[in-house]
Amino acid sequence: MLEAEPEPLQLDLQRTAVVIIDMQNTFVNKGGMFDLSGQDISRSQRIIAPIKKISSAARARGLKVIYVVHQFSPDLRETGGPNSGYWYSQHVRMYREHPEWKDKFILSGTWGAEIIEELKPQEDEIVVAKPKFSAFFGTDLDTTLNTFNIKYLAFVGIATNICVEATIRDACYLGYFPILITDAAENVGPPYTQEATIYNIKLCFGWVSTTDNLTKVLGK
Repeated sequence: MLEAEPEPLQLDLQRTAVVIIDMQNTFVNKGGMFDLSGQDISRSQRIIAPIKKISSAARARGLKVIYVVHQFSPDLRETGGPNSGYWYSQHVRMYREHPEWKDKFILSGTWGAEIIEELKPQEDEIVVAKPKFSAFFGTDLDTTLNTFNIKYLAFVGIATNICVEATIRDACYLGYFPILITDAAENVGPPYTQEATIYNIKLCFGWVSTTDNLTKVLGK
C-alpha cells in the first residue's frame, strides 16, 4: 500500500514501473539549454539523488526502469516546421537563433540529448525517444508497457509542469495508474507551476507521493 494523495494506492509491484523523464544534459548540466536560457539548473540537479534512490530500489525489487528522452532530428522535422505552432515555441526558436549551440540542445547524437552520467541506464533497460512533450505521443511506450503487463507508473524527472504532466495526463487517458513522485520531479518556472501540476494530478489524473513512501513500499 503506497501512502499517497488523494488516497493510498494499492500497488501490484509485478505490474509497476518507474518512468524517468528527460534527465538529459541539456536540462540538467551547465552548458545545456536550460543553463543557456537562464534557468537555475541547481533545481534540476537536486532531483538526481532521489531518482538514483528510487531506480536502485526498483531494480533491486525487479521492477522495470524506463527512460524517456526528448530528441529532435538535425533538421527539426519533429517540430512540424513553420506550418506548426510548435515551431514558434521559445525553446525551438532558440535552435534557429543559436545554431552554434546545436550540440547543447536535444538533437539526436549530441551531448545535450544524452542522459546524464549519474543516471545512465543499465544495458538491458528501455529508452524511449519522444518527439513531443508527452512520452506517449508518437512513441511505442504504450505498446511496450502492455507487452510487460505494466499498469502502475511512478513518474520522476523534468519538467513537472510540462513533459511529466503531459505524460501523466496521457497515462490516465490510456487507463494506467500514474503516480507523480513530487520530490523527484522538478518544474520549470515559478513554484506555483509545480503546485498547479500536483493539484491537477490529485484532482483528475492520478496520485502524488514521495521518494520515501515509494522506496518504503519497495523495501529500501
